[in-house]
Amino acid sequence: MRVAVFSAKRHDVDFLGAANARHGHELAFLEPRLTLETASLADGFPVVCPFVNDEVGEPVVERLADRGTRMLALRSAGFTHVDVKAAARRGIAVTHVPAYSPYAVAEHAVALLLALDRKIHRAYVRVREGNFALDGLLGSGLHGRTVGVVGTGAIGRAFARIVLGFGCRVLAFDPMPNDALRGEGVRYVDIDELLQTSDVVSLHCPLTPATHHLIDARAVATMKPGAFLINTSRGGLVDTAAVVEGLKSERIGALGLDVYEEEAGLFFEDLSARIILDDVLMRLLTFPNVLITAHQGFFTEEALREIAETTLANITAFERGDPLPDPVPAG
Repeated sequence: MRVAVFSAKRHDVDFLGAANARHGHELAFLEPRLTLETASLADGFPVVCPFVNDEVGEPVVERLADRGTRMLALRSAGFTHVDVKAAARRGIAVTHVPAYSPYAVAEHAVALLLALDRKIHRAYVRVREGNFALDGLLGSGLHGRTVGVVGTGAIGRAFARIVLGFGCRVLAFDPMPNDALRGEGVRYVDIDELLQTSDVVSLHCPLTPATHHLIDARAVATMKPGAFLINTSRGGLVDTAAVVEGLKSERIGALGLDVYEEEAGLFFEDLSARIILDDVLMRLLTFPNVLITAHQGFFTEEALREIAETTLANITAFERGDPLPDPVPAG
């Protein structure tokens, strides 16, 4: 089938191209993000393959449907950027990649946590400038600390097990507790107790209406003073303005982000020669106890192979008229 791959980067060409050797689809790699303005690039393509920061709301869905698109093959787990009801109304199938190497994102969350605790991001810059002083680089260590895990799906479980290995006490919040984790020593509590008692709060839940701005001003005020906050899940889980205030008041001891609510148009792009107009993001970057990466938690060879294979397998099933392996529910 002809597939328009939006927001395509070199790694998409490499990994989707390699996986496609056994599927035989016609892949057109398009560098622009999918928006209403760029949707015309997909004219005549029965399959469109968007990524996490593409805009697939109702106007885009209508535009794609009018020009022949019959399937949206997301190469991401999240699908909140897609109006799935509009797609269903227009008879467009929607699939996603519900699971791909949960260890990739979990390990990245731990990397952010360790770097912030031991001030590795600051030490790296200092040493390169010939400054070998230790002032300001004092860490607290993880052993014996209480880590709160919000969301214990595959990634949250992987993260919990890693920090258990560091000797941490692990609390968790999830509407559907995992018995296996309980058996490994994780204690499930309500969200307020988790925020009040955790030295580290790490977010691993999907973005839904119920979890939007889960970490807001009230949650920040509830957090244990000096707690670290890590978010490698979805930017919309965090009210960034409230977190900025939490950093200024030192209620939040450190912040590690791999996602950002307004990341579309910023993350995955080289803007080093341009003025960035997002004042909130730029304010975050002024804090010495903030570490931001540009949505790279998924970015491992293993994960990219799994994403490519799952995406193309969904397209192949659609082409054959077989049941879709990974459909997105119409809501």
